[in-house]
Amino acid sequence: MSSLHTHLFGPADGPPILAIHGVTGYGGRFRRWSQTQVPHARVIAPDLLGHGHSSWTAPWNIEAQVDALEATAREHANGPVLVLAHSYGGLLSVHLANQAPDLVKGLLLLDPAIGARREQLTEYADWFVEHHSYRDRDEAFADKKSEAWADVPDEILQAELDEHFVELPDGRFFWRFSPAALITSWSELARPWALPPAGITATVLVADKVQPPYFNPEYEQALRERLGDALTVAHLDVNHMVLEERPEVVGELARELL
Repeated sequence: MSSLHTHLFGPADGPPILAIHGVTGYGGRFRRWSQTQVPHARVIAPDLLGHGHSSWTAPWNIEAQVDALEATAREHANGPVLVLAHSYGGLLSVHLANQAPDLVKGLLLLDPAIGARREQLTEYADWFVEHHSYRDRDEAFADKKSEAWADVPDEILQAELDEHFVELPDGRFFWRFSPAALITSWSELARPWALPPAGITATVLVADKVQPPYFNPEYEQALRERLGDALTVAHLDVNHMVLEERPEVVGELARELL
């Protein structure tokens, strides 16, 4: 498996962080946080398969994503990585830790989408089929602001539009990812969950404004039984975009874990 198109931030010899975005995201989303919160670290932020400038060719399942993430981390990191992962990226990071335990020194998970209700995931996929493009940039901005990005600073969303929003052949606009990969990702999120290897350090930030939660309370209990004192779970009064709403909280935790 070839590596992914990767955004690199910080000094090449800095302590490595593998930053994994979620469904609809891209690696460039970590630029602002990397530069302001961990400028001493080497942040390795790939575009997942079917997203951004990585390959849009199938398959897009968990196994393919994890193989590509492992190849990317081994190509760019100078040692074991701290994995910073959001949403679907959180699920992928757990599989990566199992597949390559020598590569992952710890997990910092931002509202990981693990154990979300299957009915909820089906609703998201169905909605996307009906709403897969926008008239213009203003419509996309308003749509984001009506949901998970409601409390994200406007300038961050504008930067997202600058880098990750493209014109389609029919003259309408949408985000830079494969519609087929997106639908596949929603389905992959409905698969039975996996637990990370015993002994790994994991910190989870849960977005309490997300209801029903993406991070299943039953999964949290299973994590506690597996990891014991190596697990830290904190709840924040935020929407799903934890990194964008609370960059300083995520930054402090990342610096401690590095």
